[in-house]
Amino acid sequence: MSNPATAHGAVRLASREQLEAAALTVLAGSAGPAARPRADQLTAASALACDGRRALVVQATGWGKSAVYWMAAKALREAGSGPTLVVSPLLALMRNQVDAAERSGLTAATLNSSNFADWGEIQADLAADRIDVLLTSPERLANPRFAAEVLPWLLPRLGLLVIDEAHCISGWGHDFRPDYRRIAGLLTRRPELPVLATTATANSRVTDDVAEQLGPDTLVLRGTLARASLHLSVVPRLGLIEAYAWVDEHLPSLPGSGIVYTATVRQSGDLAGYLSERGHLVRAYHGQLDTTDRQAIEEELRDNRIKAVIATSALGMGYDKPDLGFVIHVGSPGSPVDYYQQVGRAGRALDSAQVVLLPTPADENIWRYFATASIPREDDADAVLRALADSGAALTVPRLSVLTGLRDNRLELLVKVLAVEGAVRRTEAGWEATGQPWRYDHDRYAALLAAREHEADLMRTYARSTRCLDSVLREALDDPSASACGRCSACTGSLPSGLRDHPGPDFVEAALAFVRGLDVVIKPRLQWAPGLPWSGRIGRGVSIEPGRALAFADDPAWPDAARLASSPDGPAPPWVRDALVRVLTSWTSAWPARPTLIVPVPSTRHPQLVGSLAEALGQIGRIPVRDVLTISGHPSTADLAAKARAGFQAARIGLRTDADVAGHTILLVDDRWQTGWTATIAGALLREAGAEHVLPLVIHQQP
Repeated sequence: MSNPATAHGAVRLASREQLEAAALTVLAGSAGPAARPRADQLTAASALACDGRRALVVQATGWGKSAVYWMAAKALREAGSGPTLVVSPLLALMRNQVDAAERSGLTAATLNSSNFADWGEIQADLAADRIDVLLTSPERLANPRFAAEVLPWLLPRLGLLVIDEAHCISGWGHDFRPDYRRIAGLLTRRPELPVLATTATANSRVTDDVAEQLGPDTLVLRGTLARASLHLSVVPRLGLIEAYAWVDEHLPSLPGSGIVYTATVRQSGDLAGYLSERGHLVRAYHGQLDTTDRQAIEEELRDNRIKAVIATSALGMGYDKPDLGFVIHVGSPGSPVDYYQQVGRAGRALDSAQVVLLPTPADENIWRYFATASIPREDDADAVLRALADSGAALTVPRLSVLTGLRDNRLELLVKVLAVEGAVRRTEAGWEATGQPWRYDHDRYAALLAAREHEADLMRTYARSTRCLDSVLREALDDPSASACGRCSACTGSLPSGLRDHPGPDFVEAALAFVRGLDVVIKPRLQWAPGLPWSGRIGRGVSIEPGRALAFADDPAWPDAARLASSPDGPAPPWVRDALVRVLTSWTSAWPARPTLIVPVPSTRHPQLVGSLAEALGQIGRIPVRDVLTISGHPSTADLAAKARAGFQAARIGLRTDADVAGHTILLVDDRWQTGWTATIAGALLREAGAEHVLPLVIHQQP
């Protein structure tokens, strides 16, 4: 590009002629030489590139929001402005945007967690004015090194800032991300900087919130969210096993290739494994896969080399496949806004695409978890701040987890929220307290919970499908043009041709057999909590082995497992004994040695259940059973289960003085695994007494 921008005063506005030329170039690269910009696209791009204003564009997926920022970016560069910074939430989205920028005649680079070592080269290219667009994630903005070394150099040079999926800025948004809030700091540091925020999923409240953060002169362009190509259907009253069977039965008849969304990473892997076993060409996709694997799966789907990707919401915002033929949801998202964002991937360049929701009984519990995941609990926040203050040094999330008893995934979100609110900051060594006063905002968080419960109510309405599905979605987004579509399963009273409202019995039987054969692996704890006879990392000499549970959470394969673990005490029923025998049979290949002794965990809740189960397993496996562990005192009234404070359990669990466990591989039997401290402490006592290995086995693992 000509007219390189200086380090400061990096915004030089474009003429209308430059913008119109840029618009034609951008559209020619993405849609062909005959393509012409929409009037609203030019209006938004002109506000940015010619007037230096800020704009919020809320338009349906496929409308062409990205074309607006490529038009503005190209026109500003031609006028001599600095490069454009695009903040984008997903690596998949960044990869698509790099390709789109280059088709628009712009040179683009991405800076993310997988290539930060390349920053020196990228910085040199920026300094030499060889890069027009730099894409990064909101999480990168939170990185201490990025904030200290990159932003002070980069921010004064920018000619345009783009905030993609801008609903993530708002705490009222369905997919709020604490790190997105850091963008507000960039806006105040460059008040003259043109800023474009785009989203397809913002109701009026979110729109107003984002516009307020952008500034008082923000141009808001909001269009209809109607998508006539989407044929919406609901298949109600299926359990999760039946939903798996339904996908198995119907996948071959669905058009083209598509996405099957699941609520959790575990479900993504389980369903993909089942469908693969049944002969379908599918891949599992979630945020825990590395970048290379995710990119390869995205390409396979884009090229129609696989029938479906079985994905969490990690495959969603910005994924570009215009001919995606179907989107199926196994389980309902907790918000119709979230649902609309995901189904919007389908049918962008097709006359018709199938969108099917399979709500399940597990939905409510999953909604409840995600509704509160980004809202800090007051006592949890206090525990984190106390731990940081007491330590006087930076702490990692795993160390904070040990000190507070909070699980890593919830703790990660909590410290990000506290960081955005100024109470903690991230350093290279971990998280540390800033010393700034922090007050829990009861009113704000209560209002957020109420808003999310309202969203859940709307999703319940959608799942009941008593009125037009398209209208429910668009009303949730405050689309004033919402009206009955006449084509969804609620409007027509039937499913599209070829789709049935219940899978065949053979498919259900196959799905149940597969899910019951899955291993539920229990991961041992790695560090001791304060107040125990041990400290630091749990050494090999006292550690337990990875264990097994019959069921996890509200496992559809064994729905009675959770109820049994919370019911009044009694002998182990035959079904749980037989089920755990199958678990043990599947587990044998992973044993370090065959168990030579069974030890029941002393239980104040279920002594008959645990004791009779241990005896039954001992008789079947011809393994002796010994009650060598002891327990003293009464159950604590403290919330030890939720907080994983281990000191009380340590004082209660002991080893009989006459225990003879030396040289044994022990199967440690209990009713449930909640925090893991009972088995961890019992295992350490047994290992110190000479046991070679300790293998925990429980009926139910709580989430």
